[in-house]
This record gives sequence, C-alpha cells and structure tokens, in this order.
Amino acid sequence: MAYAGTMGRRRRPASGGRLGRLMVLALGLTATGLAGAPIAYMLWPAPAAIAPDAPSLPVTVGGVAFNVPPAAIRFKVQRRPGSQARIDLSFVWPSLTPPDASIKPLPTGAPDVSDRLFVTIAASDSTLSPMERLKVIYPRYADLAPIVGTDGLSLQGFREGSPYQGEDIIQDPAQPERFLLRCTRQIAATPAMCLHERRIAGADVTVRFPRVWLDDWRMVADGIDRLLAGFRPTPMPG
Repeated sequence: MAYAGTMGRRRRPASGGRLGRLMVLALGLTATGLAGAPIAYMLWPAPAAIAPDAPSLPVTVGGVAFNVPPAAIRFKVQRRPGSQARIDLSFVWPSLTPPDASIKPLPTGAPDVSDRLFVTIAASDSTLSPMERLKVIYPRYADLAPIVGTDGLSLQGFREGSPYQGEDIIQDPAQPERFLLRCTRQIAATPAMCLHERRIAGADVTVRFPRVWLDDWRMVADGIDRLLAGFRPTPMPG
C-alpha cells in the first residue's frame, strides 16, 4: 500500500510533465507559425504593376474615369488600370511632367518639395464640397474680414483654437470655384503649403503645392486647370 501510494504520487508529476512538454511544443509551433506569417505574406505574389514609362492608365475612382501617367503614380501598388479607391501622384513644376524615377532623394534631410505638385484623387465621402465649406463652415472659424491684395487674391485667416488655426483661406474672388485654397504658414524650416480641392462627380481631387508659388498664382491656376483636364478621357466622336 505504501508502494502503491508512492507510485501514485510519482505518476502525477510525470503526467504533468508530459502535459507541460506538450504545451511547450504547441506554443512553439504556434510561435513559429506566427513568426512565419509575415514572411509568407511578403513572399505572396503581388499583382504585376505597370511599368512607369507605359502610356496613360485608364482608372476609375468614385465612379469617375481618369487617364493618369503611370510614371506620376507615387505608389507601385496603385500603378494598374481599373477601379481604385485612391490614386496618389506627383508632378514636376512648372513642366507638369512626371518626376525622373532615376533621381533618388538624399538619404538624410527633409525632402525637397519646392518643385513638386502633389495630386490625390479619392472617392468622395459624405463631407461637404469645397464650395459648400466656403459658404457654411469656414465663416464660423474665420478671423476678421478677408483682405484683397494688390495681386487680386483674397486672404482671410482662421482664429486661434479653431480646427484650422495656423491656416489662411486664399481665393480668387472672381472665380473661387476655380482657385480656392487653404494654406499653412511657414513654421521654422517647415515650408508653407497650399491645398486646393475640386469635386468631380463622385471623386475628390486634392492638389498640394508650396505657398511661395502664389507669387505667380495665375500661372499656378492655369497649370492646375491643364493638369486636371488632361486626366479626363477625351470623348469619342459620335
């Protein structure tokens, strides 16, 4: 009886030891699987992307058809035809040509955006259109009355503590739907940038460029018009 009791006491640790070893093995296999998941993901074949020097791609964003040069598309995964939720592009100013892919940015220091115009085309959401925001939203946060400068542009700042603090509303009073901007102000070495938005049916087009370009704002407005017009497919003759 004493021997049987001793054996019983010895079996329990042995059984627990086997269980512990099984749990360690299971956890090890699980950890191996989780560790291998990112590798498997990275090795999973990605859709083939179009070469940057290919002709303009027909894409659809928000149900709107656009033709965009693949060399201007900033992210490889977006360099394909068909329906997409968003397309990000960049162009050299003032030529409005895609940047030279062979010129790589310096490994250190802030990127030089002084000659770049950035464009984002995304499916529009439930937000108000740019002109509706100008009429309904911006006046709630505006500081003082707009001032029209000698260059013909109207400038109005936003109040401190508002969602747009540190920004100015700049527009062509004669054609605000064509040239309406929200521009940041320069802070230390961070350059001031301007944002222009247009809604084309179900797509929102956002253009960003350095504020210093406003020294020749009419040239900028004409360039944006030409660029956006070039995105739209030419209708076939009926």
